[in-house]
Amino acid sequence: MRLNLHLLRVFFTVAELRSFSRAAEALFISQPAVSKAVRELECQIGLPLLERGAGGPKSARGVQLTPDGAAVFEHARGIFALERAAIEDVQARVGLQRGRLRVGASTTVGAYWLPQLLADFVHRHPAVDVQVVQGNTQMVCEALLDCRIDIGLVEGDVHDPRLAAHTWREEPLCVVAGVHSPLARSRRLTAATLSSEIWLLREPGSGTRDVADRLLHELAIRPQRCIEIGSNEGIARAVAAGLGVALLPMRVVRELLALREVAALKLSGAPKLVRLLWRVELKGRPPSPLVLAWREALARPLAH
Repeated sequence: MRLNLHLLRVFFTVAELRSFSRAAEALFISQPAVSKAVRELECQIGLPLLERGAGGPKSARGVQLTPDGAAVFEHARGIFALERAAIEDVQARVGLQRGRLRVGASTTVGAYWLPQLLADFVHRHPAVDVQVVQGNTQMVCEALLDCRIDIGLVEGDVHDPRLAAHTWREEPLCVVAGVHSPLARSRRLTAATLSSEIWLLREPGSGTRDVADRLLHELAIRPQRCIEIGSNEGIARAVAAGLGVALLPMRVVRELLALREVAALKLSGAPKLVRLLWRVELKGRPPSPLVLAWREALARPLAH
């Protein structure tokens, strides 16, 4: 058996207002339509819901419920209470008064760009729960495809045709060596010289690794030895310790440059050392109000 919720709503309104005429006014339908709806509901569930003794529904006592009608009324009260709660919850989510935003961020974005973004967003929407998932670019894209996050921020190229990538920002990069390295004092760095150095690289799937691989290819640098380290911070510290050279985002090495623990190298013939940061979403997935609000947050200027 299926309950017709329209008929149940008419019955509930009649029972709540104790009047067919007042129910008709409240529902903006005619009184005969109200009476018909109640009879149809009774036929549908096979139980009498209203007393139809002397005086009928228009008696001075008002509408009287049968014992079965009282039970159905209580069920209807619970159903429509849940409906009101659902409506209030949806309205609150549309109004950004509650809800959860799940953001995926690649490692560098999560460490150096996301904190200020989150602080501003949570300040503007204090009742919203924000969940952050971090990994390299490939991991963030996989989380989007699995719908484990709502939106991603990455620095690597996105190749999956199921994802839509939009430019978010440009991030300057630099090649660095330890401040005591002979490279730091050299005015002319050749491909052969740089090829003889140990290059510290991120793991495959990282956006920083993609840019480093392109730079090495464009400058015909063929490192005799590479060491993979799983974070840009770890690479920066290893460079400061004199382990080798690396291409890193300026945000990662800014403090080390200011402290003179690493030195920026000038590469003749090198292209502009910059990479794009991307906002990534799943194609065909309608953005929620929270995702739209996050997009607005991304468009606001950030302190450098």
